[in-house]
Amino acid sequence: MAKAKIYRQKRKWKYLLFLFAIVIGGLSLWYTNSLMTKLSLEERKRIELWAEATQQLINSDPEQDVNFLFEVLRNNETIPVLLVDMEDNILSYRNIDSVKMANHKYKTEKLQEFKTNQKDHFVIKTEDGIPLNKIFYSDSLLLKKLHYYPYIQLGIVFLFIFMAYLAFSVSRKAEQDQVWLGMSKETAHQLGTPISSLMAWVEILKETDTGKGFSAELEKDVQRLEKIAERFSKIGSQPQLVPIGLTKTIENSLNYLRTRVPKSIEIIANFRDYKDLIIPLNQELFEWVIENICKNAVDAIGTKGKIKVALEQNSKKIFIDITDTGKGIPKSAFKTVFSPGYTTKSRGWGLGLSLVKRIIEQYHNGKVFVKHSELGVGTTFRIVLKKSK
Repeated sequence: MAKAKIYRQKRKWKYLLFLFAIVIGGLSLWYTNSLMTKLSLEERKRIELWAEATQQLINSDPEQDVNFLFEVLRNNETIPVLLVDMEDNILSYRNIDSVKMANHKYKTEKLQEFKTNQKDHFVIKTEDGIPLNKIFYSDSLLLKKLHYYPYIQLGIVFLFIFMAYLAFSVSRKAEQDQVWLGMSKETAHQLGTPISSLMAWVEILKETDTGKGFSAELEKDVQRLEKIAERFSKIGSQPQLVPIGLTKTIENSLNYLRTRVPKSIEIIANFRDYKDLIIPLNQELFEWVIENICKNAVDAIGTKGKIKVALEQNSKKIFIDITDTGKGIPKSAFKTVFSPGYTTKSRGWGLGLSLVKRIIEQYHNGKVFVKHSELGVGTTFRIVLKKSK
């Protein structure tokens, strides 16, 4: 339960990291929108001044000095402006592509765009108050670019967090691989000496065993230890795959388990239609896969239940389904059950299913996943292997 809690905490940190990115993006959007609002108001004030200068210029006395008014009009070098008459005929424009404006269709579309995008416009009147012209304007190029800036910034923030998370995951996986390799090699090495000693003691015991069969049983366990040591020695190196009978390999594992699980737990397998199924496998490691999944099923069942192993195939793949009648797995844990250290037991390292995933996917180029699980009903693990060509 403690290790399951650790995984929940890891998921919590992932969510917090994502929330942090959302907060940063939200603050960026808020600040940029606030800045855009201020710039938009500033541009409106400039257009108001521009419209006022235009109106004064139209209604000015011929002898009046209008240099200042012309200066105001010239100072607008960024905001696109259209001056039209009351029938919407374009009289002049500023800060718009003159080549494109030579096209009548483009001019019409541009006027319609300005009308659609602007909530209001400015009306130029004569001294008598008669409407004479209208002025439409659009946001400057700078303001338009600023509109997309927060989204670009948000994308960069998410990209940075994703890259940081990816780098952390790769680094952690590489570190885990080194731990796996070192632990496996050291375990195989440490088992070597007592196994050799036990083998010698078995030979001595055979001479004094008076038909009780103690030496034979002890020899089986020593052979089992040898197999375990060989399995650990293969972790971290690419094992050799040879064509062998799949059903025979599975049956070997199931027969071993039947004598070591409670009699109230029934292990069922019927491979009559698949007796001649030959595929490339590493027998020692694949037997380990079956044992680990079944042991996991035994833990999930508890005192009484069933474990069923079934085979299916198509032209290219073989499907091995291992179903138990245990307590089930919540859908949120379908992937994390294969992570190193994940376990719901108070004791144990939580390495069994992680080893299963490594052996199937890295060494046999297959797939293993939780096909189906229902709390209080049971779980089905599926192994997918490729047929030999």
